[in-house]
Amino acid sequence: MAGLPEIQEVVPKYKQIFGYLKDQIIRGDLLPGAEVPSERELAAAWNVARPTAAKALQALRQDGLVESRQGSGTFVREPHAAPRARERLEWAAALGTAYSDSESVEFPFVGIVDGPDYVTDALGLPLGSQVIQRQRIITSQTSGLVELSTSWFSAALADAAPRLLMTERVGGGTLGYIAKAAGIRAISARDRGCSRFASEGERAALGLSDPSPVLVYWLVAYDGADVAIQFDEAVYPPGRWAFKQEYPVHV
Repeated sequence: MAGLPEIQEVVPKYKQIFGYLKDQIIRGDLLPGAEVPSERELAAAWNVARPTAAKALQALRQDGLVESRQGSGTFVREPHAAPRARERLEWAAALGTAYSDSESVEFPFVGIVDGPDYVTDALGLPLGSQVIQRQRIITSQTSGLVELSTSWFSAALADAAPRLLMTERVGGGTLGYIAKAAGIRAISARDRGCSRFASEGERAALGLSDPSPVLVYWLVAYDGADVAIQFDEAVYPPGRWAFKQEYPVHV
């Protein structure tokens, strides 16, 4: 087929540096006010040319994550970004935890309930099926409330993966735990997002007024047979953004 773009298998070096520093800032490992390594330090640490390091810092500035102070250096700004579910999955797989040391997690509700229609639909279950609900409120010590996050699973997993019903972190993320406990491994995920008004329960959990708009992010993880394992629903309060895409523009 003619006219197809070339597949780029290697992520540019500056994007790798940018992604690493961005993760540290959003996770809270680099706190607001902390100085970011200089061009020279980044170039030496990553074994790249200084223009590559400079491009990574420029990308951070364009994202509003850092600010440069003349004669002083580059410093972390107060973040308003929230990690997406997909980023937390990546952190759990790579670091053994989906949360940073600066984040606290509360579990307002964990249990088995009759699944709402949109949840059973996402999980591919018959309407009215029971599901496991794990609700979490995530708060950052540095930037306050981050999100109301709810994970849903088929109630059939309760016996094989009993820690899903405990009001505590399972370690390594829920998908990692399910893979070890039940032998069901996630292979792919699909996500989408929208804005809407918060429900009564969401307003109560997030301390929002009525009405209040929120950003909602859905992620469904599937096994190798394309059967849904987990449905995540993250609700972000006003002032938080969680989506970023970068793509070429042809004019």
